[in-house]
Amino acid sequence: MASLLYQQIEMLSREKHIEPEVVVSAIEDAMVVAARKFYKSEEDLRGKFNPQTGQVDVYSVLTVTDPKKEITLMEAKKKNPSAEVGTEILTPKPTDVLGRIAAQTAKQVILQKVREAERDTIFNEYNGRVGELVTVIVKRAEGPDLIVDLGRTEARLPKREQSKLETYNIGERLRVVIKAVDRAAKGPQVIVSRADASLVQRLFEMEVPEIYDGTVQIRHAAREAGERTKVAVMSRDKDVDPVGACVGMKGMRVQSIIRELRGEKIDIIPYSEETVAFAQKALSPAKVTRVQITDPENKNLEVIVEDSQLSLAIGKKGQNVRLASKLIGWDIDIKSEEEKRQEIEAEMTALTAPATPLTSLAGVGAKTIEKMEAAGINSVEKLASMTPEQLMEIPGIGEKMVDKIYQSVNRFYESGVEGAAAGEAATSAEAVQAEAAAEAVAEGAEAEAAEEGAAEEGAAEAAESAEPAAEAPLEQEPAPAEETRVAEETQEEAAPAENEGRAGRAEEAKPE
Repeated sequence: MASLLYQQIEMLSREKHIEPEVVVSAIEDAMVVAARKFYKSEEDLRGKFNPQTGQVDVYSVLTVTDPKKEITLMEAKKKNPSAEVGTEILTPKPTDVLGRIAAQTAKQVILQKVREAERDTIFNEYNGRVGELVTVIVKRAEGPDLIVDLGRTEARLPKREQSKLETYNIGERLRVVIKAVDRAAKGPQVIVSRADASLVQRLFEMEVPEIYDGTVQIRHAAREAGERTKVAVMSRDKDVDPVGACVGMKGMRVQSIIRELRGEKIDIIPYSEETVAFAQKALSPAKVTRVQITDPENKNLEVIVEDSQLSLAIGKKGQNVRLASKLIGWDIDIKSEEEKRQEIEAEMTALTAPATPLTSLAGVGAKTIEKMEAAGINSVEKLASMTPEQLMEIPGIGEKMVDKIYQSVNRFYESGVEGAAAGEAATSAEAVQAEAAAEAVAEGAEAEAAEEGAAEEGAAEAAESAEPAAEAPLEQEPAPAEETRVAEETQEEAAPAENEGRAGRAEEAKPE
């Protein structure tokens, strides 16, 4: 009949889900530790548990001919006649003399051994269940994290694994997936998640029989918890529509999953092996005009959509294109038709624009120019568009040389700006000179006009002064011939004086 101690060991084993032998080994080790502490000996001690009596015996182990054990073959023969070289001689140590301190030490050792065995059992069990859907109960909150009850152990629901739009209450039941199992210092920590994309996949497996039996497969899933999820599905049976199977009659299947996720939007997309066709479907509900693979090695795509479809393709805060990129595994660059047209026009303009040769750079040697031309840099414009890291990738060009090249490029463009400014200044100077010349011509014309006006006025005044002299004799009676001759001489003398008066007035009218 088993002892009462052994019955307690079996009960503890069932409660902690560990083997009874693990508990027995822990008790034996605890008794050895207590005996060594009591006897203060360096002997090789060994414990042995008797399940019938419940007694734990401690033995001192001595090996024959081992100088450290200090026993000879002759001494061993006295205790065990059949002893030979290498035989272990067990000598019982009394355990009834162990005191309270030794018993407390044994208790601590037993508890530690049992906890370690329990941690190993939990780790081995849940480590193989990563990605499995489980139901938990919210137990308590530790800061932003939640502690949930898995049944046998507790798990942690971190803040980063919670849905953004969900709130949780103590005692609430949740469906989560096991994200990871961490072997921490305090024991294995099970991490569960409500934000992982695998949660949506497990829910589809529960709601859609075609997915559970393998007729319909979920190839990829991309999710932003609480907002939107994109799921790519394909059918192994040509007669089964994968999208229709997931949606269900009147959307009952997918609506059940949406309720579980508390209103999160779900896009179900048919999977395609062709990247271009898959990308067009992944960006739904936007309509894509065309898709072009720009870099197959780095997996880059260029997607062109109509101008009215650009905002829909990008989505709120870039959500639609971000999820589509995760779903297909390619980087997506979305452009509208107008942006693409402008880009093509800019490229054509750049191709037709004259290129400035590298020899125009002052301070850059011929060997450096040869190295840059060998790397495909043939113009100053292309050199100016490159980053220092790209230049240093060219063999033979270091950091100091890059600084020197950029200084030369800056001087080149600064000299071009100064030349343009000088040309503008020269043009403005010519305009000022032309304006001054025009003003001078205008002033000369005015002066000539003034001279002509003054001459005309003098002539008019002379004519007026001459008219009374000419008319005066007509008013008088006819004079004799001698008087007539004297009058003519007087008129001849007066004419030069009048001419001199007109000339003087013309000189006064001239501008200084």
